[in-house]
Amino acid sequence: MNPLSDTALQPRLLAHLERVARDRDPFLASAHHFFVQQYIQQEFGRWGKVTSHSFDFRGQSHTNWILNLPGKNPRRPPLLIGAHYDSVPGSPGADDNATGVAVLLELARAFAQKPGKSPLRLVAFDLEELGFVGSGHYAQALHEQGEPLGLMLSLEMLGYCCHQPHSQQYPAGLDRFYPDRGSYIAQIGPWQSIPTMVRLWRGFRAAGVPSQWLPVVNQGRIVPDTRRSDHVPFWDLGYPAILITDTADLRNPHYHQPTDTLKTLDLAFLTQVCQGLIYGLRRL
Repeated sequence: MNPLSDTALQPRLLAHLERVARDRDPFLASAHHFFVQQYIQQEFGRWGKVTSHSFDFRGQSHTNWILNLPGKNPRRPPLLIGAHYDSVPGSPGADDNATGVAVLLELARAFAQKPGKSPLRLVAFDLEELGFVGSGHYAQALHEQGEPLGLMLSLEMLGYCCHQPHSQQYPAGLDRFYPDRGSYIAQIGPWQSIPTMVRLWRGFRAAGVPSQWLPVVNQGRIVPDTRRSDHVPFWDLGYPAILITDTADLRNPHYHQPTDTLKTLDLAFLTQVCQGLIYGLRRL
């Protein structure tokens, strides 16, 4: 099915959001944290064998959940698409990061039904909010095994959109180069990934959502705001990685607040982002 004509996509995204958007702190809301893990396993399990990657933190075992899907060319290294499923205490985390999880689950459906060129590895990471702990352990394990990746994409807050002037903020100096309205999806990656970001941009354009890209050097250390999600451990180990984001608190006033609820999201915008990702990833 053409994702650009899938009228059921938005209702499915909403159904995922209704299940995932709840306080998911692993220590203070462990029941909801466990429920969301079960939901991710269930949805991944519709499309293939779900595997786990466990790691220890603060004396407890935690888990990243993984679904591998084939590509048309099995000799290509996989594209790893990740989204974290934990939240900060006291916040339902609708944008942060139930939106990323919802899109991850719909990528599973889309690419199980119609593979792209490259194999896809979908990973739901735990403990992003405590310093990219789950993604850090997973990236290190890949690095130690010498396993290549064609690309890592981190899906981090995808559903907040504002068309009002001056609704988009920036780190110092960047406001001269980018729009002042928070109505686009951002791509942040190393300058070597510009060709990939252009191809993803074409997918977003086909879906009707504007996209801006920010190339970085030195793993983004010059602009610390670019180092705030699960792509960072991959950057630091030399993997090509791109952050896909609505820019978090540079746009969304509900970031890490109890008000980060479903009613603050723009579901049409989120659906276009998901459509654009499906379109773009099929061609990588």
